[in-house]
Amino acid sequence: MISQVLIVEDEPELLLKFATAVQSDPLLALSGAVPTGKAGIALLDALRPDVLMVDLGLPDISGIELIAHAAKYHPATDVLVVTMFGDDLHVLASIEAGATGYLLKDALADRICISIHELRAGGSPITPSIARKVLARFRLPVPPLAAAKQPVLEPVVSTPLTEREIDILRLVAKGLSFNEVGDLLDISPHTVVTHVKKIYRKLAVHSRGEAVFEAGQLGLL
Repeated sequence: MISQVLIVEDEPELLLKFATAVQSDPLLALSGAVPTGKAGIALLDALRPDVLMVDLGLPDISGIELIAHAAKYHPATDVLVVTMFGDDLHVLASIEAGATGYLLKDALADRICISIHELRAGGSPITPSIARKVLARFRLPVPPLAAAKQPVLEPVVSTPLTEREIDILRLVAKGLSFNEVGDLLDISPHTVVTHVKKIYRKLAVHSRGEAVFEAGQLGLL
């Protein structure tokens, strides 16, 4: 399938060089070649090319603005930056705006066409020195060995039960009767029953077995 290419470049010699390169490739077709950003936006909206080749240092508007316009209104159009700017500011701004490829202007004509085909195939052609800058910018520092070995603390599980209620539940879980629990804790069986009812209510259960199970899930037993 032939890919339609729109070129926006303000230097006449480079505009001719890029246009000639595109026209020499049988799988590429030149949609337009213009020297200003505003003219580029007009043709972009009218022709909806497959690829937009754009310089960043345009005479009327920033190439970044043109890239952002393409990304917003023509997301199917691949954007290839071909510029003399190789600094971090321009590179990152272009990528953030929506550029999918970034070449410096010293690229040979055949490299231009190869890069366009890479774009259409889903790749992101980038001049090696620029790729190195991008990787260095986004590379995360390796955490210190001591920090990497720090144990992960388990979250503290809050319990709705009081210490007395937990003690009673532990004895109940062992199979002791309410009278036996009362004797061990030196409280009346009636008081034990009162605590057990509170335990059931707090754990939203209705039996001794359910209470023991829920308490086990909470790590209380």
